[in-house]
Amino acid sequence: MKVRRSDRLIDMTRFLLERPRTLVSLSFFAERYESAKSSISEDLTILKRTFQERGTGLLETLPGAAGGARFIPYILKEDASDYIDYLCKEVSDSHRVMPGGYVYLSDLLGKPEVLRQIGRLIATQYMNQTIDMVLTVSVKGIPIAQAVAEQLNVPFVIARQDGAITDGATVSVNYVSGSSTAIEKMQISKRALPAGSRVLIVDDFVKGGGTISGLASLVRELDCEVAGITVFGEGRFNGERQSENFTSLLHVETLQSESEPIRATPGNYMHRVFGNER
Repeated sequence: MKVRRSDRLIDMTRFLLERPRTLVSLSFFAERYESAKSSISEDLTILKRTFQERGTGLLETLPGAAGGARFIPYILKEDASDYIDYLCKEVSDSHRVMPGGYVYLSDLLGKPEVLRQIGRLIATQYMNQTIDMVLTVSVKGIPIAQAVAEQLNVPFVIARQDGAITDGATVSVNYVSGSSTAIEKMQISKRALPAGSRVLIVDDFVKGGGTISGLASLVRELDCEVAGITVFGEGRFNGERQSENFTSLLHVETLQSESEPIRATPGNYMHRVFGNER
């Protein structure tokens, strides 16, 4: 059914935002709205400019018979800096300190708007890379993995300490928990990560790096490649971390007493993504 341009622009915007990193042909839009390809091209030019000016993302337009448009989510440098500052303020609360210097984050990482923005932040770092899968470990990393996977439009996979019969054949690794020096085990279904996949590892928090090191071992065991590692927060660790090659949104300084405050500051995200020391 033929529609007015204003209605067409609204529907095209919704369609593209719901399908990030997916190439949509001009022919598809022309048939959907019963419009000429030249009109669709003009519409895409408007959307491209608006997305860029508003910091919504990048709208790639590809010419030729096999061309079309593809929406790539990202966040502007200024917006990223402001949001990380907001997260630092939210985390810097003495009521979040738990015994052993752990930090309570479940309430913050349970808010849809917070997860949406975290997904955008992490997706921006990998906007020009091929990512086939997002991997995390149960349970606290799951909401972040889902948010990132949605922005990248790829599946997310969960490694677990206890497997289920529905997993079928699994691959498992033993790893040393960096914060407690205990030997732990995680496993994943062999079908979860096809060989050759480029895998982005995400988690909520890192101290000694044992968990992300174990996840990286699982990726390699399945003949896949670690495309990157990003965590929401990193804490102070007295000793040598098992893995240092990761991006963190926040650096969280905690003390042992529940009455003492938390000091959350920006992690290395801004420097790694925008080349900007905070």
